[in-house]
Amino acid sequence: MFQKILIANRGEIAIRIIRACKDMGIRTVAIYSTADKNALHVEHADEAYCIGPPPSNESYLKYANITTVAGFANVDAIHPGAGFLAEDAQFAEICEAHQIKFIGPSIEHLNTMGDKVRALETVAKAGLKLVPGSHNRKRKKDKKATVETAELAAELAEKIGYPVGIKATAGGGGRGIRIAQNRPSLFNLFHIAKAESEAAFGNGDVYIEKWIEDARHIEVQILGDTHGNVVHLGERECSIQRKQQKLLEEAPSASISTKTRNDICKAAAKAAKSIGYANAGTIEFVVDKNENFYFLEMNTRIQVEHTITESITGMDLIKEQIRIAMGEELGYNQSDIDFSGHAIECRINAEDPANQFTPSPGLVSDYQPPGGIGIRVDGFIYNGYTVPPHYDSLIAKLIATGRNREEAISRMKRALSEFKIDGIKTTIPLHQRILNDERFLNRTIFTNFLET
Repeated sequence: MFQKILIANRGEIAIRIIRACKDMGIRTVAIYSTADKNALHVEHADEAYCIGPPPSNESYLKYANITTVAGFANVDAIHPGAGFLAEDAQFAEICEAHQIKFIGPSIEHLNTMGDKVRALETVAKAGLKLVPGSHNRKRKKDKKATVETAELAAELAEKIGYPVGIKATAGGGGRGIRIAQNRPSLFNLFHIAKAESEAAFGNGDVYIEKWIEDARHIEVQILGDTHGNVVHLGERECSIQRKQQKLLEEAPSASISTKTRNDICKAAAKAAKSIGYANAGTIEFVVDKNENFYFLEMNTRIQVEHTITESITGMDLIKEQIRIAMGEELGYNQSDIDFSGHAIECRINAEDPANQFTPSPGLVSDYQPPGGIGIRVDGFIYNGYTVPPHYDSLIAKLIATGRNREEAISRMKRALSEFKIDGIKTTIPLHQRILNDERFLNRTIFTNFLET
């Protein structure tokens, strides 16, 4: 049993982890930058320590500062949350060297699944189908699946057909991805994707993949323990995005058939079990108009949208992560998991949708969250809080649950109409438009939904 856990994150996910720890009787340690000295996660934790100035690379990404606090506070484990160091194998190794448990998968799985090309090759062996691309072309053993030059990329694109995606091997969060519609655009975007990948991840390697049009983005939540047990907790619909960044998610998906749902969930669980995966993870797929599904990537951490899976299963995924990290068995089988109702999550970002999604940090002059049956708000702002300009724009997650999709939509509409955040611009008006759009109501949802 862990006695004390350090949360190496901020914002709503830090508060979410603190709450789970409190439910389990585990003490918590928060870390914060000087920009977050008045943040709610600092107030809610049992202990809190400043680890540096506002820039992430001088605070929330600073290994030495975090491990120093962990040692001083005498913690048993570190939960990295979502983002920052959550999928950082080097940080997990440092935790291990300090005899501190990293609450997440093994270092091996962080390394393997964190490299998109290695992940593709690994899950292909586990039986998952891949989108045609440079990773599954015939090549000599000493040849890499990455593409070194725009000329080679163009050669491959001609074979698999446009449009093609140029993707960073170390990508995440929609960064390091460009879509080329033809040869001229490929030559331009190839260099842009490599430069963005190098700047964001310190790794400029990219690969080429057929870009599936009118695609759906479906992901499956996985839980595995260190005793070889693996289950899935159903799928989530994540097709409503902006520049590959999710905006609204649903569970279960309303756009795929029951057969596809069963097939995709079984395939994900089988793949996770075949690689011996332990802890929470998400296997993501792209689904074409004929409901063929292809592996996209695996996220080896808790997802922002884990909330809607919790809503339809009644399970606390953060608690499950902690239990697995302590070496406990899952204690249940696939048949023990009950799915009930429908859940929708709207990501409330401090952005101005009417002005090209310009970030909107600043003082929150009035904050009134919604309530009522079937409504959950995971957030971290309050009246008088100043949203800092240094971090991700997500300030709250609004989750509505109903007996079916129609009831969940009705409750979400009500909640959005009640949600008041003054002083800054947010994505609330955009979500109201989405929930009143006929295509959304008719379940005609694709990854290009927002653009069209």
